Amino acid sequence: MCQDCGCSIVDYKHEVHEGHSHEHSHGEHAHEHAHEHAHGESHEHSHSHHHGDSHSHQEAHAHLHDNPQLNDAKTISVITKILDKNNHEAGHNREHFNAHKVLCINLMSSPGSGKTALLESLSTLADFRFGVIEGDLETSKDAQRLQACGIQAHQIQTGSACHLDAFMVHKALHHLDMNAMDVCFIENVGNLVCPASYDVGSHLSIVLVSIPEGEDKIAKYPVMFRKADLILFTKTDLLPYFEYDIAKEKEMARKLKPNVDILEVSIKDADSVKKVAQWIKFKMEMR
Repeated sequence: MCQDCGCSIVDYKHEVHEGHSHEHSHGEHAHEHAHEHAHGESHEHSHSHHHGDSHSHQEAHAHLHDNPQLNDAKTISVITKILDKNNHEAGHNREHFNAHKVLCINLMSSPGSGKTALLESLSTLADFRFGVIEGDLETSKDAQRLQACGIQAHQIQTGSACHLDAFMVHKALHHLDMNAMDVCFIENVGNLVCPASYDVGSHLSIVLVSIPEGEDKIAKYPVMFRKADLILFTKTDLLPYFEYDIAKEKEMARKLKPNVDILEVSIKDADSVKKVAQWIKFKMEMR
């Protein structure tokens, strides 16, 4: 259930119980999740939703009232509980990545911006090992593309959900060898709205925006770009064929987040992809 658009509020079942178990269904996709933490850690999470998240919830609720399906206190209460449970699980995911010394990066963008193509290129140009958790509504095509490149990848088919959540990511982690990677990419469902609202346990977020998408995507979808640690302008080899003021778009991005890093990328230009790999390697070394 999305705090921004309220998608799937009718057919998305998410039972919230005390403790650490949940059951949800996305069309054909359904799973139960109940696990015990045997490591005895205290579970201190940097996101601390008991205090700082109250403000973010208030902001989310202001938008929820624009949707008549969500315009009641009971619905808002349920959504808040779901988000709190998700944030708790996201913290657990981060602990899992930290324990294995794996940097987790959430890749987000609209469909067709080049997330999978970028990962394919990194498979031959990056000097670090990585695995990928793939998110799509249907099919395993993207995971198969990556596996064909020798990349460890696991596909999540969400059914009708337009984003990945922390529980889906946790389940996928059981299908990956964390000891065989330095970086784990979470290639989120193609969508410039909902994925930005759900913490999946990543350390960093990279948002892609492609030249063929046209201008104004950054201005129209500010929540996504405020989440970004790195913005990639992709398919820049197509700039001569589109009316696209990339300098203006970069300026808009830095108005939303002044300290955001920005790179221009074309998979036809190996040097541009290497710069992305170098940025990631730098972040790995800074941890």
